[in-house]
Amino acid sequence: MILAKVKLPGSPVHKEITADLQNNKAELNGQFISPDSVPFDTPVTGTVYGTLLNFKGALEKMKDQLNEPPYKGEPKAPILYIKPANTLAAYGSPVPLPENTEYLQAGACLGIVIGKNATRVSEAEALEYVSGYTVVNDISIPHDSFFRPAIKEKCRDGFCPAGPWIVKAEDAGDPGKLGIQVFVNGELRQKNNTENLIRSVPRLIADVTGFMTLRTGDVLLAGVPEDPPLVKAGDEVKIVIEKIGQLKNQIVPEKQYLEEVAK
Repeated sequence: MILAKVKLPGSPVHKEITADLQNNKAELNGQFISPDSVPFDTPVTGTVYGTLLNFKGALEKMKDQLNEPPYKGEPKAPILYIKPANTLAAYGSPVPLPENTEYLQAGACLGIVIGKNATRVSEAEALEYVSGYTVVNDISIPHDSFFRPAIKEKCRDGFCPAGPWIVKAEDAGDPGKLGIQVFVNGELRQKNNTENLIRSVPRLIADVTGFMTLRTGDVLLAGVPEDPPLVKAGDEVKIVIEKIGQLKNQIVPEKQYLEEVAK
């Protein structure tokens, strides 16, 4: 059992819970509730910043391409993008598969939740600015180019499920030693570990806050491992991050998604 924070529908504030990660339940006011039976809101309240090519395997797969124009070399600083507010979705929310799109990429991410405003933070003190961690699915339409912002491919409605809770930093332990698994319809399709990050969580925070302020509640994504699974309409995606929890969502046709949202 670990300490975490959760948001329930209609509540403007987080509530503290005791999370049972093994059974995917939380104790709140003496009662056990599960995101599978009780709707949880996404716990993310700030801006979500994604990080490209921060897993060693992902960078290795791009090496030949990165040595050609327009890149002409490996990135020397974090490559960031924003998942705007319209992309945020809760545990169990449907993820739309756009028309004329066959597959989506399921992007398993450790979400680093900022606990206080961070500007020009050193690597040594970076974790002092982290309030906790959550599970994020950085959904994307598959694309090859990293030269132009992939807004159409990464910033669609519902393309950033996050939750079901935020595990407090002290209970998560070392963010550089967390196993990551992705299951599609119950089948293990991806396995990795934050040990394979190019920029560790503290270094990533230091590098990013060297040129911009991360504000309280903002979420910095540590990165997506190489070979993200392709998923289609009808698939259930479950991302499990060790010591943080699990996030489940189903891919549905965009028309069905729009009908459900309109209810």
